[in-house]
Amino acid sequence: MSGHSKWHSIRHKKAKEDAKRGKIFTRLIRELTIAARLGGGDPEANPRLRQAVITAKAANMPNDNIDRAIKKGAGGGDGADLEEITFEGYGPAGVAVLVETMTDNRNRTVAEVRHLFDKYAGKLGESGCVSWMFDKKGVLVIEKESADEDSVMEVALEAGADDVKDSKSFWEIITSQSEFEDVQEAFEKAGIALSMAEVSMIPQTTVKLEGKKAEQMLKLMDALEDGDDVQNVFANFDISEEEMQRLSE
Repeated sequence: MSGHSKWHSIRHKKAKEDAKRGKIFTRLIRELTIAARLGGGDPEANPRLRQAVITAKAANMPNDNIDRAIKKGAGGGDGADLEEITFEGYGPAGVAVLVETMTDNRNRTVAEVRHLFDKYAGKLGESGCVSWMFDKKGVLVIEKESADEDSVMEVALEAGADDVKDSKSFWEIITSQSEFEDVQEAFEKAGIALSMAEVSMIPQTTVKLEGKKAEQMLKLMDALEDGDDVQNVFANFDISEEEMQRLSE
């Protein structure tokens, strides 16, 4: 399983902690708002908004909160001044890093992201310096205790998934953007619980990290993901599952 997915699976479990819920809801509300603003308030006609609603419900966000965020975005209210900015840079050992943000103050966000890269042995780069190393794909993660290999393979391939990868603890299903929702729905209909389902930036190659470099990389990821304006962070590191779990505890 690729390093980014192991990282996000661990973060997904942490996200269930009540202490983090406020920050999670803030990010989800921003995504709902801007998705509705850009593509309209009807989830059936707006794929980005439809996925945002699915993600919000998976995080147990109340329907009233979801509806308010959509109305705010569709109506051009408080969310009208939000701007999407993607930053690119390098982590320890030259790991490629993409940081997706939403902000109402570009200068503040640039300064904060640059500071975090500098603090954790990284460097903010120019636009386009690492984005070419990633492909936008659907990623679904299933804990092995939820389903066996035959069941996962059958559902994934019949629904049009590109690949199924094995790890010690997870099944990782990769899909094209166009097939993502169909594959997600197929697993739900089959009664197989998904630990994570998202459209992600998948690295074409990875950088193996261990020891101090691995620790620095995870600290950088943690710090970036905790940023007030940050929505998503993607990187092409590869750290063993055992070491990542140890360093993330």
